[in-house]
Amino acid sequence: MTEVNRTPRVGGWTRFVTARPRLSLLAALVLTALAVLAGSGVADRLGSGGWEDPAAESTYATQALERAFPDSQPNLVLLVGAGGASVDDPAVAAEANRLTERLAAEPGVVGVGSYWRADPAAAPALRATDGHEALIAARITGDEKAMGKTLDRIAPSYRGAHGPVEVKIGGIVAVRHEMQTTIQEDLVRAELIALPITLILLVMVFGSAVAALLPLGIGIVAILGTNAILSGLTAFTDVSVFAMNLTTALGLGLAVDYALFIVRRFREELAAGADSRTAIGTTLRTAGRTVLFSALTVAVSLAAMLVFPQYFLRSFAYAGVAVVLLAAAAALILLPAALVLLGDRVNALDLRRAFRRRTTKAADPGAAGAEEGGKGWGRTADLVMRRAPFFALGTTAVLVLLGLPFLGVKFGTADDRQLPSSAESHVVQQHIRDGFPGSPGGGLEILAEGRATPAQYADYKQRIAALPEVVRVDGPLVNGDTAYFTVLPEGEAVDEAAQGLVGDLRATEAPFDTRVTGTAAVLVDSKHAIGAQLPWALAFIAIVTLLLVFLLTGSVLVPLQAVLLNALSLTAMFGAVVWVFQDGHLSGLLGFTSPGSIETTLPVLMFCIAFGLSMDYGVFLLSRIKEEYDRTGDHDRAVRLGLTRTGGLITAAAVILAVVMVAIGTSRVTNTKMLGLGIALAVVMDAMVVRSLLVPAIMRLTGRATWWAPAPLRRFHDRFGVSEGGPAAPAEETSGEEPLDEVREAEETRDKAATRG
Repeated sequence: MTEVNRTPRVGGWTRFVTARPRLSLLAALVLTALAVLAGSGVADRLGSGGWEDPAAESTYATQALERAFPDSQPNLVLLVGAGGASVDDPAVAAEANRLTERLAAEPGVVGVGSYWRADPAAAPALRATDGHEALIAARITGDEKAMGKTLDRIAPSYRGAHGPVEVKIGGIVAVRHEMQTTIQEDLVRAELIALPITLILLVMVFGSAVAALLPLGIGIVAILGTNAILSGLTAFTDVSVFAMNLTTALGLGLAVDYALFIVRRFREELAAGADSRTAIGTTLRTAGRTVLFSALTVAVSLAAMLVFPQYFLRSFAYAGVAVVLLAAAAALILLPAALVLLGDRVNALDLRRAFRRRTTKAADPGAAGAEEGGKGWGRTADLVMRRAPFFALGTTAVLVLLGLPFLGVKFGTADDRQLPSSAESHVVQQHIRDGFPGSPGGGLEILAEGRATPAQYADYKQRIAALPEVVRVDGPLVNGDTAYFTVLPEGEAVDEAAQGLVGDLRATEAPFDTRVTGTAAVLVDSKHAIGAQLPWALAFIAIVTLLLVFLLTGSVLVPLQAVLLNALSLTAMFGAVVWVFQDGHLSGLLGFTSPGSIETTLPVLMFCIAFGLSMDYGVFLLSRIKEEYDRTGDHDRAVRLGLTRTGGLITAAAVILAVVMVAIGTSRVTNTKMLGLGIALAVVMDAMVVRSLLVPAIMRLTGRATWWAPAPLRRFHDRFGVSEGGPAAPAEETSGEEPLDEVREAEETRDKAATRG
């Protein structure tokens, strides 16, 4: 059978990246050093909020109230404990008043009040029901960075014992500041966990210490470069500190994926007798093109988060797109330069060869291991394709079953329960939640703008007090033409009743303009913003992914299969997130406090990341299947050989990425823990279940129709698409004339040669 290579030539690109390999690496070293300088201290410039829609009614109302009534919008709380005594004890009251006066004199602190100085109507809400604790409340002014500096300055002198009282510090400023500090500490620990384990696994996969160091180098370049980009972005927009976790995880994980694919193909070409430059040319034309398409599919999924207004989600798009493109660029520019310089020395410190010298039981156990691995994936493919209906239906049923808990999802907001139970600000908020009347942050606030008479205010107050679920209405406080009311709902701060009350309040007519804010109102607005933009994000991901996969395969059915099966692979992750983090199963083992809900933006974030990573592995598998199909024209054989050639590679990459995500999942912040462990589960399920069982089963059922496309699209692909193999051989040349055993033997021989290399 005559093979024709119709792949566009990439000799120019090969010459570009290998012409001056030492200069390329030196330039990369200089740029990395500059990135270190530009990105130093980036975490201190990142925010710890960003869950609100900046254009929402609740956001406008919150900002207007802060301007008009700064003294009545506390964000700092001092929990004053009197031990076994009463907070009304004269000695306790005297010390509390002294602390209140000191706090009022601090620069950057306004609106200081306390239980001991409150008016009789407000005092009960500031005193614990058991009478042993009470609150001092204040507002720290400035932006998030300024508030953090003020808190760092004043907190040490107030925290701890003061005569007869013990003081703990809480409030939203303390919660966010402690969350930011905890994330930075946890990220350092995650890197210390992930890096050595990743290196060990890479040595096991490559069998060579030198080859194993290459992915880590690519990952470090991508991470440092992304930190520099994020640092620059903070001058123009808000960026969430949570995005740094994604930078580390994807920087390491995708660098490993791309380097595994490129280095393995390079070693195969060397083992087949090619010189270094020829091997690099073939590698870039095949594995390099696959890496480029893979990076684009991941970047598309992450870029979809730019359509959402919350800067928490947009920050992950900034970090994710940057680190993916930098990892791909490093893998396609720096890695080829390094491989040209290394040549055969890429196999230096080859542990397999050392093992072969020590053993007498086999002449070539390394090759035997590769051979057995290839046979194992081949046997798996054979079994799945013989029982394709069973595996297709069975795997789908299991994935759907695992996702059923997500039907009971309840959405909420991020609060102090994101922090570990021992965190000071969490302790304070929990004390308020359990021991004080009402709920911390549970009230709804109504901003009233426009001139009104006392009678009009009183009439409006009476009407909203009559609404169901309203326990009490306080106010109004009036400042010129602006006033605000505080409404205390029944039940939890963000339960369904509180969210329903938000709608009722907004629908209540008034002789002035009203806007509602508060925790439940922010949640309602956030859900609405996500719901409004979600179809656009999903459409963007689906359309661009379909186009990219079509350009790679020339098929109409394969892109549809890829999108649908990728979405199906995420069901286990979403089901586990609800079962574990919402319902609280395993909370003791994993060390977190369940708030009984899932933060609204998390499912969107996890979908975009996990879908992109699933497409990453999908492109690896599909590109190799397409290459074999173009070479042989035999669909079933192409599926089997594609899985045989990439099954071990995808599994190894998934395991390493899962290790990195689990390291991120050791965070003490619940959202980060949920993100890390959830993505790790999704990656493992996708690589070991969907790619190994569901994809070959579905492709066996669709048969040769898998590669069909109408004539206009076929011509479009011939002109603009890419292909890693030659054109499909005519059916009569391949149908039944080349025994499958011969192809297996050829593949096993290739495995042996690659391993010896």
